[in-house]
Amino acid sequence: MQIRTLLAGSAMLALLAGCAGTGTQSGGETEAGAVQSQAATYTGTLPCRSCKGIALTVNLKGSEDAPAAQRTFSLDAEYLQHPQNPPTEHYQGNWDVISGTQNDPTATVYELTPNGEGQTYYFEKVDPQHLELIDPQLRRFENGQNLRLTRQ
Repeated sequence: MQIRTLLAGSAMLALLAGCAGTGTQSGGETEAGAVQSQAATYTGTLPCRSCKGIALTVNLKGSEDAPAAQRTFSLDAEYLQHPQNPPTEHYQGNWDVISGTQNDPTATVYELTPNGEGQTYYFEKVDPQHLELIDPQLRRFENGQNLRLTRQ
C-alpha cells in the first residue's frame, strides 16, 4: 500500500515528507559542512485505518535561507502492524519554504517535493520543535487526529 493511496482513500489524511553539493572554504568550514550542521530530524506516528500507525521520519538538511539545491530531505514511512506487511517507503528530494496558510498568513510551511514518483507533502512549522502535516491547500486537517512530528 502506498502513502498516496492512503491520501486519496482517506481524502484528508495525507502523509508526509540527499546530500548537498560541494562547498568552498569560508571561515575554516565548507558550505557543505555548514549545511550538514543545519540538519533536523522529526519523527512521529500518524494514524492509519488498517494498521497501528505510520511511523514517519523526516530528515531536513539545509536552512530556510539556504539555496534551493542545498535544502534536501529524506522521508521514511513504516506501517506498524499492517496485515499486508508493506515495505518501508522511502522518499527524498528538495524542500522549499512557503509563507502562510489559509488560516495564518504568517505561518511557515515546508513543501517537500520528492524526486521522481511521489506526491508533494506540506508541513506547517508549529514551533522550533514541531511540524504538523497539512493538506495541499495549506489547511489543517479537521479530523482531530494528531499529525505532528517532534524534532529529535
